[in-house]
Amino acid sequence: QVQLVESGVGLVQAGGSLRLSCTVSGRTFSNLGMGWFRLAPGKERELVASIGWNGGSTYYADSVKGRFTISRDNLKNTVYLQMNSLLPEDAAVYYCAADRTFAQATGVMTVDYWGKGTLVTVSS
Repeated sequence: QVQLVESGVGLVQAGGSLRLSCTVSGRTFSNLGMGWFRLAPGKERELVASIGWNGGSTYYADSVKGRFTISRDNLKNTVYLQMNSLLPEDAAVYYCAADRTFAQATGVMTVDYWGKGTLVTVSS
């Protein structure tokens, strides 16, 4: 059974930073493309960032480029999302996602596995 467990629930002030982590078990992590989605009230789910199996390919939504960084550690089966210069509009539930057939060329994810989500609150 594949499990994605997020950590990094946080309340942070606008302009602050937060790092989310997601640890995967039950499947060979290094074969998976990984990503982070977010869902805010009244908005559609958004792919925030994705990363290829070896970390060499990363993709970001325009809304987070230059502020967020996705990375992975294949020895720890963990993917990270470093979020800097947070804005109130970044507040959302963030979901870790895994893709067995990740499109390295485009960063688009066809999600096979989801985490349960972790809440990020940004105060203004």
